[in-house]
Amino acid sequence: MTTVFKLKNRTAMAAVMAAAAVAAGTGAASAQTTWDMAVVWPEGNFHTQNHNTFAEAVEEATDGEVQIQVHSGGALGLGGPEMLAAVRDRIVPIGDILLNQQVGEEPIFGMESLPYLAPSFDDLAVLQGIARDHYDEVAERNNQKILYMVPWPGQAVYTTEPVETIEDLEGVQIRVVDSMGSRFFEALGASPVQLPWGEVVPGLATGTINGVTTSSSSGVDGNFWEFLDYMNRFNWQGSAIMVNVNLDAWNALSEEHREAIEAIAEDLEPQFWENARAEDEEKIAILEENGIEVTEPTPELRESLLEVSRPMWEEFMEDVPESREIIEAYLEEVGR
Repeated sequence: MTTVFKLKNRTAMAAVMAAAAVAAGTGAASAQTTWDMAVVWPEGNFHTQNHNTFAEAVEEATDGEVQIQVHSGGALGLGGPEMLAAVRDRIVPIGDILLNQQVGEEPIFGMESLPYLAPSFDDLAVLQGIARDHYDEVAERNNQKILYMVPWPGQAVYTTEPVETIEDLEGVQIRVVDSMGSRFFEALGASPVQLPWGEVVPGLATGTINGVTTSSSSGVDGNFWEFLDYMNRFNWQGSAIMVNVNLDAWNALSEEHREAIEAIAEDLEPQFWENARAEDEEKIAILEENGIEVTEPTPELRESLLEVSRPMWEEFMEDVPESREIIEAYLEEVGR
């Protein structure tokens, strides 16, 4: 572990301890267990709102004996790529973890982000249904348990100029989330820049980037209409978060509380998926109201993008052998 990461961990731990102290001062100390939940998304984001719903349900079901305090907007000092390790090492007991930011720890979590592998909510549901048991095993070997998983709306491409052909992407300095995105957009002739969410709007404001690939939700969160003019709904990449709890924290609960929390997570996950679908429709409408022109890729453009994507699927299966059985079963299920 590098010195920098140690320092970050100490800072995050101090923030968690401070949050716990504040909670004690406001009467939360009466609860037998309080978990501080790390979330990088802002308070108004639909994922954060889902987590608040979950926390409220847990408090009610356990008569206040288990409380989850949701700290949005990165308030606990943890960045997205640190989340899997942070929950594993109990820097926080529970966290919102974006799968494709964890590939440095567990490459399998980059599977859903393969270009055009699972471009729709329905496709992603099939893929996760096949992969979920394996994800549970990966979480367990990282000393944590997955409580629920929720998708982001599909990844669009925001630009200053319309994108109608691959050539229109040439030279665009486009923000991407992970190495998969970098490789994909490099192959398309763009100039990808990997940036965490917190650096996207400053990058647009300073001209470091002039394009972004992200969801409709993030486009609204970032007021993209102040910087960009077009959103092409490529839906080129699936993306999901998982809410994981550290196994030591989990096992410290009574069996009754564990069963109640598992039941809540199972009951709420389908509703959270519906919230994601509704979020996409709502946020696209907001983007359009604020002057963003929303387009769909033509069949010709989509086929060109798939031609670039398919070799990346095979390469991923070679590099991450544990993914092959899952991907091949998924492709057979969806008839590709």
